Amino acid sequence: MVTKQTFALIAVIAVVTLLLRALPFLIFSGRKTPAFVTYLGKVLPYAIMGMLVVYCLKDTTVLSFPYGIPELLACGVVVLLHLWRKNTLLSIGAGTAFYMLLVQLVVPKLAALF
Repeated sequence: MVTKQTFALIAVIAVVTLLLRALPFLIFSGRKTPAFVTYLGKVLPYAIMGMLVVYCLKDTTVLSFPYGIPELLACGVVVLLHLWRKNTLLSIGAGTAFYMLLVQLVVPKLAALF
C-alpha cells in the first residue's frame, strides 16, 4: 500500500534527479563549456567502465571451483562483441546474459559431475 510518505519520498527523489540532470544545461546555457568539464566528459566514461570491471570481478574466486572461468569467458564475450560491433549496450547486455547462462545452467551441472 502506497502511503503519503512513500509518495512524497518518490516525488522528492524524482525532483532531485530531474534537477541534477538539468543543472549542467542551466549552468552552461549560452556560455562556452569550460575545458575542465569537456575533459571530464572525455575521460570519465573510461574511468567508470574500469571501476565497474573492478567492482564486478572483485569477488571472483580463482582458487576454487569454478576458478573464475565464467567471469573470464563473459569478459571475453564483452570484449569480442565490442571490438566487432562497437556497441556498448550490446556488449554489456550480451556479456551479462552469457554470464548468467553460465552461472545458472552450466556451472551447477559441472559441479554435480565433480
